[in-house]
Amino acid sequence: MIFTETALPGATIVDVERHGDERGFFARVYCEREFAAQGLPSRMVQTSTSFTRRARTLRGMHWQLPPHAEDKLVRCVRGAIWDAIVDLRAESPTYCRWIGVELSDENDRMLLVPKGFAHGFVTLTDDVLVNYQISEFYSPACATGARHDDPAFAIQWPVAIETISERDRAWPDFMSSTKQGQDAS
Repeated sequence: MIFTETALPGATIVDVERHGDERGFFARVYCEREFAAQGLPSRMVQTSTSFTRRARTLRGMHWQLPPHAEDKLVRCVRGAIWDAIVDLRAESPTYCRWIGVELSDENDRMLLVPKGFAHGFVTLTDDVLVNYQISEFYSPACATGARHDDPAFAIQWPVAIETISERDRAWPDFMSSTKQGQDAS
């Protein structure tokens, strides 16, 4: 695996190294020792999958509040997504800044989303399958989110959004929700 730090401290792109022959390829997509050696979270307690039927569908922006804040290792195993993350750590020099990374079955790229970050993606193809390795057990009481078009973030999505759930459309404005104790730090 090749680890590349992003402009947002703690967020890391992980590129899979394929070892191929006439049969196809083999690749390691997670190794506790390698992640720990990079100073990255290495304890993953849950794996989840999402399937999205149509291109231009948005999921997000989501995060878990403390004490159940979570690190996520996100990988698109079928199709392609544009994955966006936002630094919500109030003490961070990159507070409310975002990056976007294309993840696909072709590029075998993964994104480590640290605790204290919002996460969401838009599908670039139909029939997208995304896997998440997660460091904490899901806690519905700590699940929260912000709109994908929240002015506090000003994310520049690469395609027009055609489908979004009512739940994701209805999240409150991030700045007003942080006044109510909803920030991720």
